[in-house]
Amino acid sequence: MHIGKKILVFIAGFCLPAVVIVSYCLGYWYDHRVELLRQDSANGELVNIQQQFQIDVSRLTFLNNIYALPLSQLDEEQRNKLESSWRESAISANLSWYILRHGELQSFFPNERPLSKDQLQNIASAISRAGKQSIAGVYLIDAQAYVVTAVASAPNEYVLLVRQLTESDLLEYAQASLVSKVAISHENMAQSKVNGTYNDAIEIPSLLKETPVYLQVQFFESPFQEVKFKLDWVSLGFILLGVFIVALGYMWLRAGLLKPFKNLMQQLAQVDPMASVYQPVKGEGIEELVLLASRVNRLLARIYQQKERAKITLESIAEAVILTDVDAKVIYMNPRAEVLLGVASCHAIDQSLASLLKAGEQLNQAVFSCISRCDSTPQIAKIKLLTASPRIMERSISNLRSHDKEIVGTVVVLRDITQEELLKHQLQKRANFDSITGLLNRQAFEEKLPHFTATAQTIAVCYLDLEQFKLINDSCGHAAGDRMLAMVSKAMQSCLGPQELLARLGGDEFGLVICGRSALSVAKLLKQLILKVSLQVLSSGNTHYKVGLSIGVAFGRAPYINAQESLKDADIACIAAKAKGANQIHFYDDKDKELTYQRNAPKWAVRIAQAIEENELILYYQPIRGLGSGPQRQRMEILLRIQEPCGRILPPAQFIAAAERFRLMPDIDKEVIRKAFLWLSLHPVLWPDHCISINLSGNSLGAEGMVEYITQQQQIFDIPSNCICFEITETTAIQNRNRGMEMLKQLRKRGFSFALDDFGSGFASYGYLRELPVDYVKIDGCFIKNLAVNAKDYAIVKSIQDVCRVMGIETVAEFVETQEIIDKLNTIGINYAQGYAISRPQPLANYREQYDIRRAQGA
Repeated sequence: MHIGKKILVFIAGFCLPAVVIVSYCLGYWYDHRVELLRQDSANGELVNIQQQFQIDVSRLTFLNNIYALPLSQLDEEQRNKLESSWRESAISANLSWYILRHGELQSFFPNERPLSKDQLQNIASAISRAGKQSIAGVYLIDAQAYVVTAVASAPNEYVLLVRQLTESDLLEYAQASLVSKVAISHENMAQSKVNGTYNDAIEIPSLLKETPVYLQVQFFESPFQEVKFKLDWVSLGFILLGVFIVALGYMWLRAGLLKPFKNLMQQLAQVDPMASVYQPVKGEGIEELVLLASRVNRLLARIYQQKERAKITLESIAEAVILTDVDAKVIYMNPRAEVLLGVASCHAIDQSLASLLKAGEQLNQAVFSCISRCDSTPQIAKIKLLTASPRIMERSISNLRSHDKEIVGTVVVLRDITQEELLKHQLQKRANFDSITGLLNRQAFEEKLPHFTATAQTIAVCYLDLEQFKLINDSCGHAAGDRMLAMVSKAMQSCLGPQELLARLGGDEFGLVICGRSALSVAKLLKQLILKVSLQVLSSGNTHYKVGLSIGVAFGRAPYINAQESLKDADIACIAAKAKGANQIHFYDDKDKELTYQRNAPKWAVRIAQAIEENELILYYQPIRGLGSGPQRQRMEILLRIQEPCGRILPPAQFIAAAERFRLMPDIDKEVIRKAFLWLSLHPVLWPDHCISINLSGNSLGAEGMVEYITQQQQIFDIPSNCICFEITETTAIQNRNRGMEMLKQLRKRGFSFALDDFGSGFASYGYLRELPVDYVKIDGCFIKNLAVNAKDYAIVKSIQDVCRVMGIETVAEFVETQEIIDKLNTIGINYAQGYAISRPQPLANYREQYDIRRAQGA
C-alpha cells in the first residue's frame, strides 16, 4: 500500500473515529458529572428536609412540655376560654390537643375535631406500650400524616399534641427549585426513578415502632436534564468543522509530502541496477525528501562503484569464474572462463554447468550439495577438463548469498593446475627415486617397507655396502662413481624378482628386502649378488676398477617381524661383515654382545649427551698402591659411571663404545676433568701426597682446544698440576702420534704427568716408548692375570720393568687380583699395583671420609 493511501486510511480509520469517540466520551463524562451533581444536591436536600422535620417535631415536643401540665389541671370553663383564645391564635392551625387517661383518649377542647375511635385507640395503645414520659412520632391515617407528641402529666395520664401534616407543610421542608413533592408513606422508595422523576426516602420516627414511616421526596428532573449533553445542530456543526479541518490537513499533506514522495518513488522505480550508468534522483518539497534523495544518490553511486570494481576484478583475475543460480545454470562468465572454455558468455548463459564443462552430472551434484549444506567454506576438488588439450583444473565451489543471507546461487572458480600437477609428479618421482640408479631412495624405501613385508611369512632385510667405492670417487671423480653405482644397481636388479625390494639408501649403501625365502636361499641369492657386482668393471683411462660388496642380513619370521628394526639390525650386521673382510655376508644374531652394543650405540649416544647436560656423570676411583719401600704419593685412577634416574649405576662397558663411535669422548673427557678438578679443589689437604689419574681418549688426544680447556679449568679451581696424571692408551698414542706428542709437551710444561695405559697389548715398540714423554707405564692386564703361573708373562713383565727402570719410567701393573700376583710383582720390582686385590672401584665422593678414618687409625 502506498504512503498516500496509508495516510488516507490513517485519517479515515483513525483520526475521524478518534474525534467522534473523544466527543462521545466527553459527553458521557459530562453527563456522569451532572448525575453526580444531581446526587450530591439530592443528598443535601434530603439532609435538609430531615433536619427541618426534626426541628418541627422538637418544637411540638417543646410546646407540649410547656402546656401539658397546666392544661391537665384546668376546669371546663377555663378550657372553654382557653379554646376560644387558642382558636384565634395562628399557632392552632392543624394542631389538636388530647388527654389520655387510663388508656382512654379524649379531646381536650369540646369543639375539637376528633379522630375516629379506632385511630385514637391505636394511638393510645402505642403510647401505653411505650411507657415513657415523653413520646414523639408520626402516625399515618389513610394517607394522612399526623405528628403526635405525648407528655406524661400525671400517673397514667398523658397530654397529646397532634399536628396534621398537609402537602404544603411537607413541601416547606425542601427548596422548591429541586423538590417537586414531599409525602409520607410506609413504603421505602429510596433512589428510584419513576416516570422520569427521581425519588428518594428518609426514615422518620414512627409512633408505631413496628410500622416504619418514610418521608418520600420527589425531585424535579428538568434542572439537570437541561444541562445534559445533546447532539444538536451546534454539536454536529463542531464535529463537521473538525472533519473539515482534518480534510484540509490531508490536502495540504498530499500537496506538500505525498506528491513529492510519489515522484521520488517513481524515479527510484526507473533505476536499473544492471545499467552501466544511472540517472540521479531528485528530491522536491520538504527538506527531508531532498536529504533522502541525496543519500539515495550516494548509495547508488557506491553500488555502481562496487559493481564496476567487481566487474573489473572478475575480468582481471587469471582464474576462470562462473556464476550459477540454484539450479546450476550459468548466469555469468568472466573473460578468462570464455577463453578457457572457448564459449562466448552470451551463449553460455542458462546452460547447465555440467554440460558447459563436459564434466558429467557429478559437477551439478557438487553444486547442489554445496547449496544444501549451506557451506560457508569453499568445496575444493580436482577435475579433468576435456578441451582441445586436456587440462587438470582445481575447481572451487562457494555459495552466493543475497543481502538477507539466503543462498541465490554459487560461484565456481577454475584454476589451471596442469603444470603444477606435472611438476608435482616430477618432484614426487625425485623425492621417491634416486636420480643416479633409478632405485627407491631411503625415504621411499622406509615408507614402503612395512607394506611390502606385511603379508610375508619370512623376510630378510639386507644392508649392502660397496667396498673400494671411495677409491673410484677419489681417483676418477664423482661422475665415474655415479656410473659405477648405475652399473652395480642394474647388476643387482638382474638377480632379483618381484618378491625383492631394492633401494639406494645413500652414498655406496643399498637396502634389500627379500620375502618368502629361507635363510639358506637368502644366502645363495646374496652370494649371487656379490658375484654379479664383482664382475662390474669401470674403465677410466688406462685403469680398471672393481668394487666388492659387504652384506649384513637381519632374518625374521612372522609374526615377529619389525621391518624398521630389522633394517637397523642389518646395518649393525653389515659393520660386522666389513670387519671380516671384503665380499662377506653376516647374519645378525641378537645373542652377540658386540652386535648388541653396536645396535644400542645410538641410544647410548643420546643417553650420554643427556647425562652430561643433566649432570648425571658420576666419578669413581680405584686406588693404585705402591709396592716399593719408602714414602710414596697416594695414587688413584678416576673412573666414570652413569647413574640412571632409578638410581642404578651403569658401568662404562655399556656406553664407552657408543661414545667413541659417535665422537662424544671429548665432551665426556672434559666433564670428567671438570668434576675431578672440582673435587680436588675442595680437598686441599690431599694436595701434598696425592695424585689422581684421568684417562684421555684417542679423540681427545690432540683435539683442538683441549689443552686450553685443561689449563682454564686448572686456573678456575686453582689446583697444583703435580696432583694430576693423564692416562693415554698405547694404541691412541701411536695413531695420533704427531698431535698427541704436541699436546703432551704443552701439558708437561705446565707440570702435568702422563701414563701410558695398556702397554704391551698393541703394536708399539720400545722405540715409541723412548719418544713418548710419559712418566708411568701401565702394563696391560693380559700379562698380569696369569703372571703367577705363566713364565712367558713373567718374562714379558720383567723385560718391561727393566726397560722402564733404565728410562726412568715407573711401572703400574693392572688387573692385580691375587696375593700371589702381588708377590711376583714385588719380586720383579714393579712400582705400583692396581686391581681387585688392592681395592674395588668406589664412589669418589666417599674417599675423603675413608681417608680421614685411615689417618685417625694410623695415628
